[in-house]
Amino acid sequence: MNQYIGKMLDNRYEILDVIGVGGMAVVYKAYCHRLHRYVAIKVLKRDLAADAEFRRRFHEEAQAVAMLSHPNIVSVYDVSKGDDLDYIVMELIDGITLKQYMQKKEGRLNWRESLYFITQIVRALGHAHGRGIIHRDIKPQNIMVLRDGSVKVADFGIARIMSAAQNTLTQEALGSVHYISPEQARGSHIDARADIYSAGVVLYEMLTGRLPFDGDSPVSVAIQHISAKPMSPREIIPDIPAGLEEITMKAMASRIDLRYMNAEAMLRDLEEFRKNPQVEFHYNLASFHGNQPVPDEPTQTVDSTSSLSRRQRPPARPRPAPSPRHYPSEQEYEETQERKRTLIIPIVVVVFLVGVGIFLWLTFFSGLFEKENVLRVPDLLGEQIDQVSKDQEILKHFKIKEKSRQPSDEYEAGEIISQDPVSGTEVTQDEGAITINVVVSAGKETVEMINVVGDTYETAVTRLQQLDLKVDTPSREPSDTVDEGKVISSDPKAGDRVSHGDVVRLVISSGPETKKVTVPTLTGTGLENARNMAGSAGLAISNITEVFSSKPVGQVVYQSVPANTTVDEGTAIALQVSKGPEPPPEPTEHTKTIEITLPTDGRESVSVQVTVDGKEVYKKDVNPEQGTIYTSITGSGVKEVCIYFDGELSQRYSENFDE
Repeated sequence: MNQYIGKMLDNRYEILDVIGVGGMAVVYKAYCHRLHRYVAIKVLKRDLAADAEFRRRFHEEAQAVAMLSHPNIVSVYDVSKGDDLDYIVMELIDGITLKQYMQKKEGRLNWRESLYFITQIVRALGHAHGRGIIHRDIKPQNIMVLRDGSVKVADFGIARIMSAAQNTLTQEALGSVHYISPEQARGSHIDARADIYSAGVVLYEMLTGRLPFDGDSPVSVAIQHISAKPMSPREIIPDIPAGLEEITMKAMASRIDLRYMNAEAMLRDLEEFRKNPQVEFHYNLASFHGNQPVPDEPTQTVDSTSSLSRRQRPPARPRPAPSPRHYPSEQEYEETQERKRTLIIPIVVVVFLVGVGIFLWLTFFSGLFEKENVLRVPDLLGEQIDQVSKDQEILKHFKIKEKSRQPSDEYEAGEIISQDPVSGTEVTQDEGAITINVVVSAGKETVEMINVVGDTYETAVTRLQQLDLKVDTPSREPSDTVDEGKVISSDPKAGDRVSHGDVVRLVISSGPETKKVTVPTLTGTGLENARNMAGSAGLAISNITEVFSSKPVGQVVYQSVPANTTVDEGTAIALQVSKGPEPPPEPTEHTKTIEITLPTDGRESVSVQVTVDGKEVYKKDVNPEQGTIYTSITGSGVKEVCIYFDGELSQRYSENFDE
C-alpha cells in the first residue's frame, strides 16, 4: 500500500488514492476537509525533492501557475513546502485526456470537433502567455476533455522545471518530442510561439489521425521538426477544409517569423473560419518550411492584423506537388550543432562592431542629413480618441479625423484600431496640419443573451457555446419550482448584451429544499406514542417488527436511526416492539419400547391398554397365546406408565424417558 494513502497533509488534505504517476511526481486523489471538496495533489518524488535548486524552481513555477484563472486551464489551488514533502494542490478533473479521447474515436476527429477543441486550447494559451507563462509541453496527454465537451490544459510550467532534471532527448521524451517546436529541438531560446507550434501539431493530429513526423528515436523526430516538411493535411484527408489546413500549417511553420506571432492572431483566424468554413486565407504554405533555419528571435510585440486582407482575394492557385523530403541523420544533426557553436564567437564580434557603427552614425552624423519640414507620424494605436483629439503636442502638426467605428475584441471602446498614414511614416508639412485618418473601436461586438432558464445544464452549455460564450463552473441551489438539474438563473441574464468570450455563470436546481430535523427518542415508549412523536418531528415510521424482550408488551425497544441524529425531513425509521419474554423451550421427548406379558387365564382375547401420565398411548385386542407383546411409548422426564387388561389395571410403574 502507498505510504501516503490515508495520511492527512497539513491537517487539511486527506489522501484517498493514487490516480497517476509521472516523471517528477505522483498524483493522488484527496479530500479537502476545509473547503469540503475533492482535489488532485501532485507530490514531488523524493529523489527530486532532495535537490534544493529543483525544489526552489518547483515552487516558483507552481506559484506562478496558481495565478492563472481561466475556464480552459486546470486550476492550481495551493502549493505547500515542508521538511519532507513538496506538493501542489490542483483541480480534480472528471474526464479523460485528449489522447484517450482520440483513441476512442479511432484516432481521428472530424474537422468541426477539432476546431472546437483547438479554439479552447489556444484561448488557454493566450491567457497564460499574457501573464508571461509558456507551457513548453503542449500535447494531447496534457489536455483534459471533460464530460460536457470542454477542455482544460494541464501542467503549465511543468516542462520548464523538468528541464532542470533532464537536459537531453531520451526515449522517455518520445511522447513529447512529437510536438516540440524546431527551436526547442535545437535547444535555442523559445518564446510563446513554441506553444503555438505544438498546438498546430495537436490540430494536425486531430484532423489527420497521424503525427506530422515520426521516427525510431527522439533525436530523429527532433531533426525532422527542424528540417523536414510535413505532408499537408488535405493530402491525407481530402475533405479537410482548405482554410483549416492553412491555419494548421501556419501554426506549424518551422520558420518562426512566418508562424502565428501570438495566440490572439491564431484565434482571429479560427474565429473567421468558424463563421465561414469556406474562407481561404491564401497563405504561401510552401514558405512555412524553408531549407535554412531562420535565426531565433526575441519575443516581439505584434501588429494587430495577423493575416492578409480578406477583401478581393485572388483565385486559389493549384497546389504544387510535394517535394521529396530529406531527413538528416543523427550524425548530421550533431555536426550541425557543432558548427553552430563554432560560429557563435565571430558572429557576436560582427554584431558588436555593426552595433557600434550604427550608434556612431545615429549620434554624430544623422543630423547632418535631416530634411527640413519632415515629420514622423506618431503611433496612435490603442490611444483613446478623446485624449488624442485634445493632445496639443499632436495637434501642432496633425489633424485627427475619425473615419468610422468598428467592433473589436482586442481594443476597448474609444481606442484607436488603425490609422492612415501608419506610425513612423515620414510626411512633409508644407501648409497646415497633416490629417491622420483613424478607425475607432466601438467595443466588443455584442449579441443578446439568450434565455436558458429551465434548460438542462447540458442543453444550456451547448446553446451558450454556440454563441461563443464560456460557461463557468455552476453553483447549485434548492428550488421548489425548477426541476433538479435544470437552470434556475444565469448571469448575465436573458436580454443583456454579451460579447465573444464572456463568461456566463449558471445556477442549477438541486431540487426542493429539504428541511433538517432531529430524531426524537422513541425507545422506551409505547408504539402509538412513538408514531405520534415521529410524525410531530416530520419523520415517518417505515417498518414495525415484534421481538421477544424483557420489556413490557407493546413497548418500543429499538429504532433504526439513533436519537438526536440530524436527518432530512421525511426520513423513514424502522421500529422493533416487545412481544414479551421468550417462553421456555419445549422439553425434548424420547421414545422407549416396553415389554407386556399377557395373562394366561384361558381367555380367547384380551384388550390391552397403555397410558402415560393418564394419557392413552396404546390400545389393542390381542390373542393371549402370543405370550408377550412389545410397543413404543414417547415422553420426557419421569412419567407414570399404566397397563390395563380388559379395563382392569394390571401394572403401574414410573419410567424416566431421559435416561
